Amino acid sequence: MKILAISGSAREASTNTALLQTLKNLAPSDVEVTVFHHLHALPIFSPDAEGDITPAAVREFLEAVSASDGIIISSPEYIRAIPGGLKNAIDWMVSRFEVIGKPIALIHASHRGDDMLTSLRLVLSTVSKSFLENLFLRIPLIGKSPEEIMEFLRLPEHDSQIRLFLLNFAEVVHQSSDGSPNNSLNPSALTRAGEFKR
Repeated sequence: MKILAISGSAREASTNTALLQTLKNLAPSDVEVTVFHHLHALPIFSPDAEGDITPAAVREFLEAVSASDGIIISSPEYIRAIPGGLKNAIDWMVSRFEVIGKPIALIHASHRGDDMLTSLRLVLSTVSKSFLENLFLRIPLIGKSPEEIMEFLRLPEHDSQIRLFLLNFAEVVHQSSDGSPNNSLNPSALTRAGEFKR
């Protein structure tokens, strides 16, 4: 199973990227997580740049989306909104086939950002019918360096939260690949995922 983990931050020392890197390290052996944190390399979306003249950086990003079985996004809030780089990446996906029906879930590295999360949930539920609003993990990490984050997330309570989130997400992705209904979690997964919703 291949999971694409997208960081909405362009910062080198991003808490969101560090959270996704830890998620990658904790993934079970049968789940391959690729962290994409180069949204700043994507040119601004324009319908005039689609088709045969799609920029190389965009093609590579869309190929990564297409090759994945599911997508996990972690993003900061910029001025109570979705960061421009992340929204730009989503704009590139909208008129394409790669993201259609792809299970998508959110994790969040801050105790703030609810306005951005509301907007992002609306956008993602429009982009994919398999956006999993009820599967959500929040671990506040603001003010910590990437090294401190790695250490913090090794604590048993955080380690188990991340592993359970991945287990639930992988379960839904597996159902999706089997052709089973994937627009909601099964009751047991919903119960477990709800424990981490804040």
